[in-house]
Amino acid sequence: MKTLGNILWLIFGGIETAVEYLVAGVAMMVTIIGIPFGLQAFKLGLFCLWPFGSTVVKKPTSGCLNTAMNILWFFVGGLAIWFTHIIFGIVLYITIIGIPFGKQHFKMARLALTPFGREIL
Repeated sequence: MKTLGNILWLIFGGIETAVEYLVAGVAMMVTIIGIPFGLQAFKLGLFCLWPFGSTVVKKPTSGCLNTAMNILWFFVGGLAIWFTHIIFGIVLYITIIGIPFGKQHFKMARLALTPFGREIL
């Protein structure tokens, strides 16, 4: 069932958001300061390609550096990616078959705002 959900996910916005993460990651990797942000964008992009069956947990060792990185992430690319997830979530909630995919987009929207200090399992 997870495999079918992931295949349908790619059709219902997974590819578009993964490409957005990839483009954001490449743009952030241009500077040395942006490398950690670009790596995080790549991780989220891979998660966005195959989300069903994966879980996101908060790291127990997240501290003030992760908070600072999350604040910078919010202004660098997190807000734009969050908005994309919200739009996809609203559109998918209109149909009955799209509700699980919309729910996943809303979960990813929360992750798109504060990705540092979280681990994808």
